[in-house]
Amino acid sequence: MKRVLGTCLVLCAVIFGAGPARADEATDWTRELLRAALIVGTSPTNVTRAAAMLNVSVFDAVNGIEGRYSYFRVAPTELARGSKRAAAVEAAYVVLTKLYGSGVATPPPATNAALQNTFDSRRTIALLEIAEDDSASAIEDGKAWGKKVAEDVLLWRSTDGFATTSAFPDDLTIGKWRRTPNLPASATALSAAGAGYIQFSDQLPWAMESDQQFRPGPPPALNSAQYAREFNETKTMGSLTSTSRTPDQTENAIFWATGTGTYIWNDIAIRLIEERDDNGDDHRDFDHSGRRGHRGSLLQNARLLAQLNVASADAIIGCWDSKYTEAYWRPVTAIRDPGDDGNPDTTSDPTWSPLLVTPGHPEYPSGHSCASGAAGEILATAFGDRTTFTAESDLLMGVTRKYRSFSSALEEVKNARIYAGIHFRTACDIGQELGVNVARYVLANKFQRLH
Repeated sequence: MKRVLGTCLVLCAVIFGAGPARADEATDWTRELLRAALIVGTSPTNVTRAAAMLNVSVFDAVNGIEGRYSYFRVAPTELARGSKRAAAVEAAYVVLTKLYGSGVATPPPATNAALQNTFDSRRTIALLEIAEDDSASAIEDGKAWGKKVAEDVLLWRSTDGFATTSAFPDDLTIGKWRRTPNLPASATALSAAGAGYIQFSDQLPWAMESDQQFRPGPPPALNSAQYAREFNETKTMGSLTSTSRTPDQTENAIFWATGTGTYIWNDIAIRLIEERDDNGDDHRDFDHSGRRGHRGSLLQNARLLAQLNVASADAIIGCWDSKYTEAYWRPVTAIRDPGDDGNPDTTSDPTWSPLLVTPGHPEYPSGHSCASGAAGEILATAFGDRTTFTAESDLLMGVTRKYRSFSSALEEVKNARIYAGIHFRTACDIGQELGVNVARYVLANKFQRLH
């Protein structure tokens, strides 16, 4: 078993280690987290929290020493000194140890023990590289500060409501959520009881003032013309046997449903950071010595990744608040239900199946659209909307989607959920709007320049 596990970790390291040259400690350790999350099977929703924890810790650790921006969670103290790079490494290492390594349990499961060995090795190599530029005392000071920051962030989030779970019962009322058939895999099995991840609906926000701050209004009334249009659109375009959906639209649905949103958007961000730095663009700050910083500006990159992941995490919290407030039914329930929804322009079909399995939580708004809206807005602000980039999945090796702008990518994300047969149009439009609003709030109120 240990040999198989070790082989799996090595293969994952080879696969996910391939690509452009490393940028810096902020990007390197974000990739470490994404790799660990894939190996242990962290849900896409839960990954948003983990990524925010790591990137907030790295940002506050580096920024505490430089002091260029307002701190996010941990105010600088007398410990905020030494090597910025060592501080970033230690902050990330402490978070990963707690989330995916030996801090998970005592003794940790085999997978976590193996991951801890990877984190230990990666930390050793990183510190050896840093020692080529920074003194031993600077490295030790940086590590002490990075450790404190990470431990403070972990303590803060240990009482954020993530561990509080409760059941969410089926509601057979017309228009209300109930557990859905596990179609197309099984026509009889239902999604898990409790409507997945309900703890996010009232989880402590990262930057928002409350989980209800960007709560939208209700979905379209069942007897409205808008509901009928969207019902029939999803019924036609999202059917397992649809003849209206093109092969490219089918691929789009599978790509965004199979891949983890946090991985896809962070991978896009890191690749764009690397391309920008390779091209010698002047977005990079000078370090305190007046020369270019190592591999570009560590602080700038840490700030961008923290903005991205905080906005995505809060978008999910705001989204789940709305999901459980409205408790709106999924297309597979609506289309199959023979009850009277009061709309003369909808017709039930008890044999209808979606292209992809319906997630086990309420429909409105779309979680993927919320998180993607937030991520897309952050990156469009940083790089410009009309930026050409390629999106790659963590699970569909070799399958890529190319875009000429962030806005076009976000349109594809929305359409993907309809083509998959798991959402109505308004849930995707409103979800993206919620995510964009969260991102704009983060940009306007957090990570602000001090000088």
